[in-house]
Amino acid sequence: MKVQKIFLLLIAISLLTASALTTSAQTDKVPQLYKSMSRAERIVFVNEQARRIAREISGTEYEFTPAFEEEVRQAVTYYAERVGRPEKADLRLVFARGQSQAPLLIAPFRARNLSPIIGLYIPWIESEYKNIQSSDSKAAIGMYQFLPATGEALGLAPQDLLDVSKSADAAARYIASSLEVFKDDPMKEALALLSYNRGTQQTARDLRVLVNDQNKGCSICAITADRSKLDETFTDESVVYVPRFFAAAIIGENPRTFGVGKQPLSAQ
Repeated sequence: MKVQKIFLLLIAISLLTASALTTSAQTDKVPQLYKSMSRAERIVFVNEQARRIAREISGTEYEFTPAFEEEVRQAVTYYAERVGRPEKADLRLVFARGQSQAPLLIAPFRARNLSPIIGLYIPWIESEYKNIQSSDSKAAIGMYQFLPATGEALGLAPQDLLDVSKSADAAARYIASSLEVFKDDPMKEALALLSYNRGTQQTARDLRVLVNDQNKGCSICAITADRSKLDETFTDESVVYVPRFFAAAIIGENPRTFGVGKQPLSAQ
């Protein structure tokens, strides 16, 4: 009888071990690479991930329009095509720089109860994690690319803008201020991101010009769709800013899908 019990116990242990190994193998399974996805698969993947990033930065559901989702998908492809391409500034190097800087970039945003995702991916699209200096006294400086005048308004001297922790905290304060301005908009986080590039006052003017009762459910979508009604500064640069933020976050939080790393940048 004892032998039978021991035999059954061994079988149970074997089954549990096999189940654990199977689960582990499934967890370690390499996801399908973005470059091998069909167009339809890319659309589904990007749409799902854009909404996930939106939830992480806002705690709510964003209702993107199909046109805006296409803007994000194009931005993802723009970055993805640089993987393994030294002549296009290999995206793997960008990811590696982000890994080394992530703790410094995230900390000030967490300290101010802001999403670390915002603090982590603004410098991706601003500088690709390079602490940029310039001999031009009016040029943008540092990883977060503050203009000296903006830095001064935030209490930072030009040399402070090269201090990653100080510039990250300034960026967190700027985003917090913009969120307060757009607090009544369901997509206030996206608008705060746009204002980082375009300026809070100009973004507020854009909203007054282009957003109405019919399209206010996705204000960032409305502004992006009606770009031709705005100035060249928007059409030449700002129009891609928020889509590229989402694209950067999608890639940085799914590095194995793009062949740039193993762990999300936010896990550093």
